[in-house]
Amino acid sequence: MADTSTGQVELGFVEAAPAWRLRSEQFPSKVGGRPAWLSEAGLPGPTELACSLCGHPLAFLLQLYAPLPGRADAFHRGLFLFCCRTPPCCVGLRVFRNQLPRRNDFYSFEPPSEDPPPETGESLSLQLKSGAHLCRVCGCLGPKTCSRCHQAHYCSKEHQALDWRSGHKQACAQPDNLDNTIPDHNFLFPEFEIVIETEDEIMPEVVEKEDESEIIGSMGEASEEELDSMAKHESREDRIFQKFKTKISLEPEQLKFLISVKILRYGRGVAPIWISAENIPQEKDIPDCPCGAKRIFEFQVMPQLLNYLKADRLGRSVDWGVLAVFTCAESCGLGAGYTEEFVWKQDLLDTA
Repeated sequence: MADTSTGQVELGFVEAAPAWRLRSEQFPSKVGGRPAWLSEAGLPGPTELACSLCGHPLAFLLQLYAPLPGRADAFHRGLFLFCCRTPPCCVGLRVFRNQLPRRNDFYSFEPPSEDPPPETGESLSLQLKSGAHLCRVCGCLGPKTCSRCHQAHYCSKEHQALDWRSGHKQACAQPDNLDNTIPDHNFLFPEFEIVIETEDEIMPEVVEKEDESEIIGSMGEASEEELDSMAKHESREDRIFQKFKTKISLEPEQLKFLISVKILRYGRGVAPIWISAENIPQEKDIPDCPCGAKRIFEFQVMPQLLNYLKADRLGRSVDWGVLAVFTCAESCGLGAGYTEEFVWKQDLLDTA
């Protein structure tokens, strides 16, 4: 992330990436898969990563690498967002912040290589260098152990049972091959890299106006059905695009690209853009950090991300209009672990 102290806004887009680019040592911003933890110390435990409403384990949604220029203690800084995907709840949300100085116990002082590493054939590692074991299902801290093989680790009895049903019952007899036999538990979200661009780089001719006006431009060959399909989460009170007004016409392909792939808006200390006039938080609704500092807006997750998650289409499923994350204005360093921050969920309103 760039320094957004001047009010610069950055936009996030999803992109397929090789697995090595999404590992912790590459300091990725990414959606889905297992968390690429920053610090290996003080990971949030099962209690912290349980839904406060239904009690089920939360699923990792995304993480952002968001260092603070000029802050030696936040040379590396990550934000980790989790959500409940257990029907019929699918409501709980929690977000955690972690930061490290450049010289630390886990990573090289020098930046990581941008070249792919040599293929070693290594399987997924579920044990951190610190010695902490991770859950085979979700990749979060796994303090529980299979009582039979004593090799598989889990965050909860729920994930232990899920892994047992998904194949561990057979693999348990071959503990030497456990890391090579991790099945698809249908719990993790699809994994993508989040690529960040400044708003000016994406739409240099687009300016934000005080009034809420619609985009002006020729839609050319784009059919109404085609745009409706790609913008299914944009069509209800889309204040995001209503606040953009072009000086010149947007080409149809430019508009379709923006609608289909923009999944995140980042701007530490700027104002969030809400999708509806309903359920907008007041200052009193945003709790202060335990250190005593106010929390400020840092980023928002757009509803377009839902198109990439392959969440259940039938019945109740994970859904949102805006997920707005507020973090400590001082980005305090309360210990070496992960500090919980605050996320506000604004739902889509069906105006049909």
